[in-house]
Amino acid sequence: MTHSPQAAIEARYGRTPGSRTRDRRALWIVAGAFVVVFVAWVVWAGLDGSRPSIEARNTAHEIVDDTMVSVSFEVTGPQDTAMACSVQALNEQFAVVGWKVVELPRSEQRTRSFSELLRTTERSNTGVVDTCWVVEATS
Repeated sequence: MTHSPQAAIEARYGRTPGSRTRDRRALWIVAGAFVVVFVAWVVWAGLDGSRPSIEARNTAHEIVDDTMVSVSFEVTGPQDTAMACSVQALNEQFAVVGWKVVELPRSEQRTRSFSELLRTTERSNTGVVDTCWVVEATS
C-alpha cells in the first residue's frame, strides 16, 4: 500500500473522511439534545405560569418583649382566593425562634395588610413573612 505523505499526516491528526463524518454526527446529536432540552424547558416554564402569583412584603416588626414579636406584612394575590402565609421570628443568628401559619380569608381586594403576634422561645431580633401560598378549596 502506498500512502501519500499528506494522507499519512491527515490520518495521524484525525482528519480522515471517517472522522469528519463522525464529528458531524456527534455535532448533530449534541445540537438535537440541546433543542430537546430547550423545548422541554419552554413547555415547563409556560405551564408553570398558570399558578396564581402571590407576593408578600414585610412592612414592619416590633419586639414586644422577650417572648413575643409583632410582624406586619402586605400580601398581593388573586382576588376572592383564600391564602396562607408562614410568619417567622428570627434571633440575631437568624435562627427561627418563633413560627406561625396565618390563614388569610378570601377578599375582593388584591393587596391587603396584616399584623400578627408571634410567641418566641427567646428574644427575637426581627419578624418576617416567609412564604405565602393559595389554600386549595376542599369540598
